[in-house]
Amino acid sequence: MKLVYICSPCRGDYEKNIIKAQGYCREAISMGVIPIAPHVYFTQFLSDLYPEERKLGMTAGLELLKLCTEVWVYGMANPSEGMVAEIKLAEKLGIPVRDAVEVYQTQFKNSHSRSFYRMAQQGGGHGGE
Repeated sequence: MKLVYICSPCRGDYEKNIIKAQGYCREAISMGVIPIAPHVYFTQFLSDLYPEERKLGMTAGLELLKLCTEVWVYGMANPSEGMVAEIKLAEKLGIPVRDAVEVYQTQFKNSHSRSFYRMAQQGGGHGGE
C-alpha cells in the first residue's frame, strides 16, 4: 500500500476540521492507501494554540510528507498557510499533488466513495467515532 499525505486545513473551525480530516483518512484507507494526516495525529498531544507546539507539529508533518508517494489536497482552491507549505514542499520534492475531489471523480467512482466524501466535507462520516 502506498502512503498518501492528506493535506487539509487545521486552523479555523479546529474541531470540525479535525473531524473532516478523520473522514478523509477513512475514505483514503477504503481506497487501498495508507493516509498520513499529521494534523489528526499530532493534535492528540500537541496544541495548535501554542506557537512552539504548532511549529513542532508542522515540522514533523513535513518530515512525514517526505515519505509519501502522493499528496491529496482537500480545499485546493483556498489552501491555508500550512497547506501552502505542504504543497510547496511536495512540488519541490517531485511528489505528485492532486486535488482530492479529482481523485474521487476520476479514479474511485463507486457510490460509497462519493457519498462518504460528501459526508466528510460536511463534517460527518465516521471520523472520530
